[in-house]
Amino acid sequence: MTNYRILAASIAIAAGLMLQACYTAPAPTPVPTRSIGERFDQSWQAARGAAADVGVRITSEDRSSGTLRGTQGSSNVTITVITQADASIQVGFAVSGGGTSQDANVKEHLTRAYQRRMGR
Repeated sequence: MTNYRILAASIAIAAGLMLQACYTAPAPTPVPTRSIGERFDQSWQAARGAAADVGVRITSEDRSSGTLRGTQGSSNVTITVITQADASIQVGFAVSGGGTSQDANVKEHLTRAYQRRMGR
């Protein structure tokens, strides 16, 4: 009977020690912030790449105004990359001139290609 008491006491002590050694997660590491210029550049390059991915031939680029213009078939494509007042970047795709369904299809493909290039 004495052996059971010693065994029970040992188990209780071991359990108490194990509870004190619980894992604590490390403090979260802050995400490095990128400058607005770096984020604009990433969005600009992703927009240019998306245009190439879907076969849009870029006819003009004006980085200072954030505008890319091009064509795909009979559709005219305008891509805008704009820095907002809250320091976010807004990218827009406008497609016209190729018929409603064709234009919608080109816009959808551009959006998906852009999202893919941005890792979303």
